[in-house]
Amino acid sequence: MNEINISLFRGINDLGFEYPDLNPIIVFIAEYTVILLALITLMYWFTRKTKHRYMVMTAGFTFILAEIIGKFVVSKLHFNYQPFVELDNVNQLIDKTANNSFPSDHTILFFSFCIVFWLFNKKNVLWPILSVLVGISRIWVGVHYPFDVITGALIAIICAIIMYNLIGRMQLFTTLLEVYEKIEEKVWPRKNKGRHVNR
Repeated sequence: MNEINISLFRGINDLGFEYPDLNPIIVFIAEYTVILLALITLMYWFTRKTKHRYMVMTAGFTFILAEIIGKFVVSKLHFNYQPFVELDNVNQLIDKTANNSFPSDHTILFFSFCIVFWLFNKKNVLWPILSVLVGISRIWVGVHYPFDVITGALIAIICAIIMYNLIGRMQLFTTLLEVYEKIEEKVWPRKNKGRHVNR
């Protein structure tokens, strides 16, 4: 299994040596798309549409659940340092502290949000594509093995499906949103209100 992991890693990471002109683009995807994701998430929230707010809440709670599972359960089952620590001749393009890289936190974050956003609007396939690109980019820049990324993706996808089917049906989340919107309404009144989640 470890040989497959290393072989897959080499196949992706060595692309940085073969196509160095692509490295700046890959570094941007690996490091800075998280800023873009944060801005888009805020934009969705402040459209003040109920569907968008349930979507953001679902993504947020998906990430929390997936990160807890990843950090406190799955990471205890296996340990490996980043490839640039364990292997020679790694194309390391970004700085990273050496620690347990299994599973990939970055992948968990992106798959949590991107898969939830896609579940709420399945016509927009750009979200799953973005999450896959981020996962691949983390291998390309030398900070994760493929199995780190695949495991993180699987955890996030399972949690996304669970939370997608729970959030809109649990009174707790509806109550939390109502309390928030009552406070928001006092500060920033709006004309039209709706409480329907259209999926």
